[in-house]
Amino acid sequence: MRTYDNPVIPGFHPDPSVCRVGDDYYLVCSSFEYVPGLPLFHSRDLVHWRQLGNVLDRPGQLPLPLPGSTASRGLYAPTIRHHGGRFRVVCTNVTSGGNFVVSAERPEGPWSDPVWIDLPGIDPDLAWEEDGTCWAASTAPGIHLTRIDPATGEVLEGPFPTWSGTGLTWPEAPHLYRIGDWWYLLIAEGGTERGHAVSVARARSPRGPWEGAPANPVLSAAGTDRPVQSTGHGDLVTAPDGSWWMVLLGTRPRGFSPGFHVLGRETFLTPVTWDEDGWPVVAPVRERHPAPGGAWHPFPAPPARDDFDAPVLAPHWISPHARPDGSWSLTEPPGRLTLTATGPTLDRPGHTFVGRRQQHHDCRAATRIDPGTGRGGLSVRLDEAHHYDLEAGAGEVRVIARIGPLRQTLARRPVPPGPLTLTVTVRTTQLVPPSPELAGTEPFGPDTVACWLGDPDTPGARPLAELDGRYLSTEVAAGFTGRVIGMYATEGTVAFDWFDYRPAP
Repeated sequence: MRTYDNPVIPGFHPDPSVCRVGDDYYLVCSSFEYVPGLPLFHSRDLVHWRQLGNVLDRPGQLPLPLPGSTASRGLYAPTIRHHGGRFRVVCTNVTSGGNFVVSAERPEGPWSDPVWIDLPGIDPDLAWEEDGTCWAASTAPGIHLTRIDPATGEVLEGPFPTWSGTGLTWPEAPHLYRIGDWWYLLIAEGGTERGHAVSVARARSPRGPWEGAPANPVLSAAGTDRPVQSTGHGDLVTAPDGSWWMVLLGTRPRGFSPGFHVLGRETFLTPVTWDEDGWPVVAPVRERHPAPGGAWHPFPAPPARDDFDAPVLAPHWISPHARPDGSWSLTEPPGRLTLTATGPTLDRPGHTFVGRRQQHHDCRAATRIDPGTGRGGLSVRLDEAHHYDLEAGAGEVRVIARIGPLRQTLARRPVPPGPLTLTVTVRTTQLVPPSPELAGTEPFGPDTVACWLGDPDTPGARPLAELDGRYLSTEVAAGFTGRVIGMYATEGTVAFDWFDYRPAP
């Protein structure tokens, strides 16, 4: 039997929403304070995904920096739908403006400027009746329905309260579907932590009355020892062969109790069947499932190394809050990513950082840096107050740990002027060999982050420092995002010749 591995989109890709057009699937995720915003993916088999771009990829589409967009604020819970020959993504900017919709003829874009909608709350959704009536569901708190014109944002009727779940905390993330003779309302409940769940109700009309499924919640990992936890925030899609599937978020905790998830909430896929009474039956989310039918459509693996010789940055490169003109360049000189600091330290939103999501529990990231007269390096980042930095400048390399209010330099080494290779390795605790620095300690954390000057595979190489990864986890730092690994400048101008990211053996 052919199988697939979960998550289908690993790393910090939460709140997935999916639609199918013909044989093609398109999926968007939340991006919170990071820009460009709302990563957009394409697949032809629901298993293999490639990033097409980002829905919000130019300053005219949203204010930059995102006003007040501290960690885990910004862009929440998009929904993607296709209707009347156009794609639409509806989303909430929780820090500025509220709910909006953008549209495009092609998923590659260009996507329109936002049309703002006077909807209550967050997590908006769009669904259409056969006569073209458009309904928007949202979380206000509780679930509300509003009849709108998605082209203008005009509210035509409502909002009015509808079904709000089984009584679990935080009913949210509504998706409304017309399936056969019924309207189904799928929601998340229980909070996006370990109590997360999916529940469903149905009615003959979007106006109700709504009847909850007898088996609610239809999906939850709460109280289980499954390796995939926090399962919820699902969206349904049907394949060309008539099978049904759900994309949803989940986490993969590691380490000692309570378990620490460091990659953020990731995108998972699980099959859905229908019982004899017309209710969806959602399979528990496993790390390996029987695969959807039809042919495989894998995409070529992206190169591990980016030599920065393309005219634009690849769509997976993101920055917190903003990436203003003048703070980065691919042409001065050509073939390098040059970052210019716009703020005094890495601990503030004004620094210049360009990174990519950590997508593997065991991985290695390296870069070739010429600090010149500036200061910068390689950072493993969860938010402004939780990051480990391998920094070069002023004739030395330093390892700096920022954990909440504490910031400390843990190691220093003098280096000659000129280019240097900086490497960070992340290994799950069970795979990290003992070292003198960690001797006698219990492996409570999910992983170990090691900072190296040069190539770790060089004979006799030792890390400058080894750090417990639990302090770069959601359970310690709080919030909704996951780790991002990348390059930064915190003083002057710093040039990066290449960046290499790959899973560890």
